[in-house]
Amino acid sequence: MAFELFCMTTIALLFATALIFGGYRFFLFLLPIWGFFGGFVMGSSAVEALFNTGLFATVTGWVVGFVVGVIFALLSYFFYAAAVAIAAGILGYMLGVGIMDIFGLDALSLITLLVAVMLAAGAVFVTFRFNLQKYVIIAATAIGGAALAVGMIMVGIGGLEFLRLAESPVRLLFQTSPFMGIVFVLLAGAGIAVQVWANRRFEVETYNRFVETPA
Repeated sequence: MAFELFCMTTIALLFATALIFGGYRFFLFLLPIWGFFGGFVMGSSAVEALFNTGLFATVTGWVVGFVVGVIFALLSYFFYAAAVAIAAGILGYMLGVGIMDIFGLDALSLITLLVAVMLAAGAVFVTFRFNLQKYVIIAATAIGGAALAVGMIMVGIGGLEFLRLAESPVRLLFQTSPFMGIVFVLLAGAGIAVQVWANRRFEVETYNRFVETPA
């Protein structure tokens, strides 16, 4: 069991590092994976909030999470606009959950879900309204990667239960280990700074894989 946990933690940390410092440059390769996991968590959380079950506690939650994850992954792969919208939506959703968690509301409660979904929709609107696609992708991948890295360290090394962390991420992070909270902020900030600098002359090409590229 310890070896399996070590392997899982190592793989997650490698993926998190790629997201933090190379999320924009490797956007085309990473986003379908990121979209799947983001959709999986959002779908499962929605089931928990609507039916007041534990996270991943029912078959319905797993099925809904898997289906939403697959849809997000496919949309990300086939359409650039969908990939950006999903990245922005995940960023807004994470922000909404974090804000409500700070105010003491369960991260998986119905009101938290509603606020998180509204912020997700707002993030998507602002992204396209002000043409912020590049910087939203950078922020979403850096912050999401930092959250994944810190979470896996706390689960794999700190022995913290994943479900406890998922149900109250911000409060539990700073209450259990303020140092890891600081690490999260520094990682996310460093990732954003590195990506902005490294990609100042690089732009991801837009795509629609249902439309043939002219020869």
